[in-house]
Parts: sequence; C-alpha cells; structure tokens
Amino acid sequence: MQTVKPFKIEVPQSVLDDLKNRLKQTRWADAPENAGWNYGTNPDYLKELTDYWVNQYDWRKHEAALNQFPQFITEIDGIKIHFLHIKGKGNNPKPLILSHGWPDCFYRYYKVIPLLAEQGFDVIIPSIPGFGFSDHVAKSVDGSAEIFYKLMTDVLGYKTFLAAGGDMGTGITKGLANKYPDAVKAIFLTDVGYPDGTEDWSKMSPALQQFGQFIQQWWYTEGAYNMMHSTKPQTVAFGLNDSPVGLASWILEKFYSWRFDPAKHDIEKSFTKDELLTNITIYWVTQTINSTMRTYLETARATYTGGLESAKYVKTPTGVAHFPGDGPLPKEWAERMVNVKRYTVFPDGGHFAALEKPDLWTKELITFFSDIEVK
Repeated sequence: MQTVKPFKIEVPQSVLDDLKNRLKQTRWADAPENAGWNYGTNPDYLKELTDYWVNQYDWRKHEAALNQFPQFITEIDGIKIHFLHIKGKGNNPKPLILSHGWPDCFYRYYKVIPLLAEQGFDVIIPSIPGFGFSDHVAKSVDGSAEIFYKLMTDVLGYKTFLAAGGDMGTGITKGLANKYPDAVKAIFLTDVGYPDGTEDWSKMSPALQQFGQFIQQWWYTEGAYNMMHSTKPQTVAFGLNDSPVGLASWILEKFYSWRFDPAKHDIEKSFTKDELLTNITIYWVTQTINSTMRTYLETARATYTGGLESAKYVKTPTGVAHFPGDGPLPKEWAERMVNVKRYTVFPDGGHFAALEKPDLWTKELITFFSDIEVK
C-alpha cells in the first residue's frame, strides 16, 4: 500500500488578499452596446460577479465546507494526486470513482456526496492530474485512467469498483473500463464521446447524419476553446493565470452555454454566484488553468501517436443519462460507443448535471448501479 496523507485546504491569506487587489484593479475590455452573451461572456454579468467576488463572496466559508469531506494526498507515478474519499453507509458499500472534467474540478460533485454515501457507496473523487490540488502535470485521458486505477487498487485496496464521469471524465471512465475490464464492473456516463472525423456518415442512418451535422456546426460555433487547448494552450495561459477576471470570463461562458435554458435566461437559474466563484477560485488559488488546458493537448497527441483505449468501443455494462443542455445524444450513437444497458433522457439539466440537477443525476446513477455486484 502506498503512503496516503490527510489533506486540508488552507489557502494562504496573502493569496486571497492578492486576488482581491487584482480584482479591484481590473482593466476592463470594451464591449458593444447591449452585448449580452452574444459575443461571449456577458460584460455586465461579469462585472456584477466581480463586484460580488470582491465585496460579498467568502472563500473561507466554502473552504471550511469542503474540508468537512475527508481529503487526502498520495503519490502515483511520481505525481501527487489529491482525492476525496467518503465511506458509504452499510456493511458492504460499493466503491465508486467519479471523474470530473473541464472547466470544473472535484467541486462538480460536492452536492451528490452525501446522497451517494447514504445509499451505500464509498465515494472517491480525485482531482485529475493538473487540476485542483493535484500536481501541475498534464496527462492524456488514458494516462489519468492509469493513475486512477492505481489509486483505486494499489492505494485504496479495492479489487473491483464502479466508475462514472462526464466531459473529460467520460474519456477517463471509458479508459478505465477498456484498460481494466476485470476491475471495472460497470460505468455511468452523461456523454459517450463525439465524432472524430473518421466516420463514414454515408453509411449511417438519417438520425445519425443529423447528429453529425449538429456536432460539426457546434465545432464551428463553440469549439474554439478546444482547438486552442489542444494546440497552443501556453499562449493564453499567461493572461488567464495573471488576471482573475480573465480566468473567470474563460470559465464562466462555458457554465452559461452548457446548461439547460432554452430561453437563455439568468445563469443563476442553474448555478449560484457562490458555486460559480468557488469553482473559479479553486482554479485561481491552485494556478492550474495552464495544466488543465494542457490536458487537451496531451490527449490530442496521444490520439495521433498511438490511439486511445478510451476511444474504442466499451464492452463494460454502461448506463447513459442524457441531459438536454448537453450536445444531442441519440441512443443509436451511444450504442456505437458503449455497451448500453440503460439509457435515459431527462427533460432538464445540462453538461454539469451533478451540480445543476444533483437529485436527478444521483437517482439515475443509483438505479443503474443497484443491480451491479461489486466484490
């Protein structure tokens, strides 16, 4: 067994003071009149959020709330990995590892921890390498899967376990299932992966062709961040790591765009100011925006140099939950990617479903995993 040390989040006051000073001295970019969210981040809302960050937001309150969950640091393959480990209720709880994505972090799951523990799950939530309080070392999604497997088996001693994720966490979860099928008994996903340009759409059904056209359009209108992260992340990292408002803008726009709100109303119908700022502040105090973006580049390089296990069809039993704020997910597409045993479409919720709709997400996960035996 490898060394595991208890961990407590304790951000130095000097870091928080520096953050507040930088916020107060922001040099604001100009914007078209009544820009709203039509050009990217809404300048009026960003100013409102920044004012709240300076004058009302209490990091220490949220730091203390997060520290109520048992947290640890261990070293795997020379990389320090931060993780939460909450024991579940009952004599034989099922181990479950939850993998987050970008631009969130382990905080994505803070609402569902008590619900899952109460229902008999040992909940393990690592910070992906390069994210949060893990080391600033970027890995491909397959590389993170290897580390998470060692965390579950070598460090924590589980022989078999369950896994769930979304966004980048989908790739990690699929990587776990494909690389370690004897250990991973079932997985639960909110997306299954997207077209990679190798598909022959002429041989697909009209429904899948329509799906492919949507994804292509999405890349042209929404995918610029991904292309930047996958090619030249260092270029924007200097500005984002130096300006908290710039960092907030880069992250905030995704939380606005990827939720479920057809009328595009107030972002706070989905997330509170405190939730948005706690996630952003974690990025700021850990200075991880660059290493998190580099994860995209490491994954892209692995894709082109040797391929990814996570990109292959997953034979492991899979539960799929589709929330409408995410990209479309036809069941036919899901079945091309994973061994679908349960497929559910929800009327509400988006990309960050565990944060936006924790009760719906948790109930569906528990329902799917209820019949899965984990020894």
